[in-house]
Amino acid sequence: MLLRDFNYTLPSELIAQQPAARREDSRLMVLERNGEHIRNSLFRNIEDHFCGGDVLVINDTRVIPARLHGYKSSGGKIEVFLVRRLHEFSGQCWMCLTRSSKSPRPGTRLTLAQELDAEVLEGGEDGYKCIRFDYSGPDFLTWLERKGSIPLPPYIEREPRHQDLERYQTTFSSVPGAVAAPTAGLHFTAQILHNLHQKGVIVSPLTLHVGLGTFLPVRVDNILEHRMHAEAYSIPEQTAAAVNQAKIEGRRVVALGTTVTRTLEYAATVEQGGQGRCEVQPGSGMTDMFIYPGYQFQIINALLTNFHLPESTLLMLVSAFAGTDFALRAYAEAVKERYRFFSYGDCMLIT
Repeated sequence: MLLRDFNYTLPSELIAQQPAARREDSRLMVLERNGEHIRNSLFRNIEDHFCGGDVLVINDTRVIPARLHGYKSSGGKIEVFLVRRLHEFSGQCWMCLTRSSKSPRPGTRLTLAQELDAEVLEGGEDGYKCIRFDYSGPDFLTWLERKGSIPLPPYIEREPRHQDLERYQTTFSSVPGAVAAPTAGLHFTAQILHNLHQKGVIVSPLTLHVGLGTFLPVRVDNILEHRMHAEAYSIPEQTAAAVNQAKIEGRRVVALGTTVTRTLEYAATVEQGGQGRCEVQPGSGMTDMFIYPGYQFQIINALLTNFHLPESTLLMLVSAFAGTDFALRAYAEAVKERYRFFSYGDCMLIT
């Protein structure tokens, strides 16, 4: 399976640089796999596509203001991007990306946000720096909320603005830890979720802290050689129970986004005893699951997702669920119909 099999032509002006005026103002493309029908709609009509008893699984992760600016001990400017907490180290030690005129070596001292000292340590994965922050307060994430800035994706070619503090979070975000938003959830309002609940839809949360791997390009021609970055997840017992009961009773499990899809499918195991029934296991861990065409989905029956980058692992997941030819035909239709693409763009429902 080759990387070029997941390419498509996207005019740059269709990459959304701003969110819609209101969350529910986004457009909605509906893909019906049975018969390969494509329909154009509006996200505010999303309730029409749900039935009572459906289980909608959402990702309640919250994006942390992970970008910090400051100076190296030499006086040079530096930008630090916090990616993941390293619990194997003591104190506030994080895997980070740095941007400066010269890459900082281990032992380099930093001063960030004009008040916080830090040190670059030995180690760190390829391309990343291990940095320990000299923070002794009660809550480092609360300090970040005050001093850091929201890390918008690289294809949004502007600096973060005040509105991004709210709009680059889902309305149900509650567990800090992501460095990118689960963007399919950005379209939902509290009223839409209330209306779904009133209709009998069961809304169940899980957490997957989205990492930078969601933006990293696939650098191999044979996609089977690609390796995903691991991300932390947690599935509550109530969510696993709701999903498993829906599967037993033949009700739909609708994944809100690729993050939810990967988490549920990763946590699915085949029950022993001759039944061959898959169950989602509650609990926490790390997942580096890579879903591409040929994967047999065990849990989800429908997927809500945004329009993704060419040759991305996200598009490969969508292609696995919808079928590659059908997915790319839908993307061509979206370009023709001038849909808005990527994080602040429009939405797709695959049933």
